[in-house]
Amino acid sequence: MTTSTPPIPTTPTQAGPDIEPAWTAVCRYEELAPERGVAALVGGTQVALFRAYDGRLYAIGNQDPFTGAWVLSRGIVGTRGPRPTVASPLHKQVFDLGTGECLDEEGVAVPVYEIRERAGTVEVKVA
Repeated sequence: MTTSTPPIPTTPTQAGPDIEPAWTAVCRYEELAPERGVAALVGGTQVALFRAYDGRLYAIGNQDPFTGAWVLSRGIVGTRGPRPTVASPLHKQVFDLGTGECLDEEGVAVPVYEIRERAGTVEVKVA
């Protein structure tokens, strides 16, 4: 008789109204190159992750709200004044990595997600 091992879950438990969303391990901190983006699928949500030169981490939605394409992780990372930003690789609209706000078009924003480094691992929380 053969016994099978239950599958290991690959996504966090879905959060209900009374359950706090879980942190999901995405990659090792050193795998994120400074000033480069990377896309990750976190609980069914595409997230664009960024590591700034100062070591800070940012996580925003990967979908460009102007075109619908999932490309913000491939954008040009920079700053506007003190604000860390990413410019869409398609039409170059600039988004604040901390707030998700589009700096070129009032009233447009992308989602921002909690991100942290813990014991060398980058973790993201998506509600």
